[in-house]
Amino acid sequence: MFNFEDAFKLIPEQTIVCVGDLMLDDFVYGEVSRISPEAPAPILAVKRNELTVGGAGNVARNIAALGARCIFLGVVGEDDASRTLMRALSAEPLIEPHLVVDAERPTTRKVRFVSEHHSTHLLRADWELAKAINPKTEKVLIDRTLAALPRAGSVVLSDYAKGTLTPRVIREVIDAARQAGIPIIIDPKAADYAVYRGATVIKPNRKELSEATHRRADSDPDVIAAALQLNRLLGTEAVVVSLSDAGLLLVPADGGTIHVPAYPVKLRDTSGAGDTVVAALAVLLATKLGYEPAVRAANAAAAVVVGKRGTSTVSAAELRSRILPAASLAPEEKIIFDWSVLDERLAEWRDLRVGFTNGCFDLLHPGHIKLLSEARAACDRL
Repeated sequence: MFNFEDAFKLIPEQTIVCVGDLMLDDFVYGEVSRISPEAPAPILAVKRNELTVGGAGNVARNIAALGARCIFLGVVGEDDASRTLMRALSAEPLIEPHLVVDAERPTTRKVRFVSEHHSTHLLRADWELAKAINPKTEKVLIDRTLAALPRAGSVVLSDYAKGTLTPRVIREVIDAARQAGIPIIIDPKAADYAVYRGATVIKPNRKELSEATHRRADSDPDVIAAALQLNRLLGTEAVVVSLSDAGLLLVPADGGTIHVPAYPVKLRDTSGAGDTVVAALAVLLATKLGYEPAVRAANAAAAVVVGKRGTSTVSAAELRSRILPAASLAPEEKIIFDWSVLDERLAEWRDLRVGFTNGCFDLLHPGHIKLLSEARAACDRL
């Protein structure tokens, strides 16, 4: 068995450096009851909207939610969206934001219009300039990142192809981290994956893996072959492939492939699930947990977050309750607060006989023991 408990105890001691494309996520929720008379388009009656930190910022939020400290570095414009992001990140006690302001570019902002009743995304509108940051901004970002590396237990490069992670930024950070013996986890989006050469772990999805290697990635054998090719190309220790609702596939460079199936949960929103996986990998690898248990924990973290609305995070307590046996949890940790955990529990109990009993158990005595024992004997779950 894997010693997750020891790893959880080490999480508060970890500092993760995260660099990448920061964006503001705006979720506009409402209901659709009619079609516009002006065009064949649904009319969304807006009820509310939620602003959250997205992109690489969501990786930082997930790192902090798990209980580790995150030094976050990104680039923003000089606008209202950047000020909103700075306030939000500064309010997180475990996030240390270092945002480079470039007045020549807008802060990336994504607005999603969602039918709340059906949890259906109707439309997404983007404000962005998806081009490389200028050399001056690039140098400031590199200098600040390299200055933070001595404090890092691991480094995340969260690439959304919005221009923050230029080839020079990627190269200098990877080289410096490797020289210091710090693991580097990549969430890739570059057209040419060769820029990530020298990273420790890379996490593409099935489509990205296929495009990067120019191979089919339809079946598990196809994915494994492509991932091994990517390991050879980049010199990575492992490729972790996101298979969407099929879970995660761990392909180490030295063999021993492991498919971790997805948890049976009800999907509410998959926005940012990949960020959660990367954050969990970065935090747990910093504790020196091995690849297999780290990937299993990351898979569990994703199962929690897809059961929530919007761009969400998973806490250490939620992750503990998902992966640790019930006997090792404190009584308060056995209470279910997460709909996705409840969905999974109900799926496990399907076709079982569930029993209920009641009583006043403040002072436990032999009569109580007899009642509980006989009640338990009459059902599969009490």
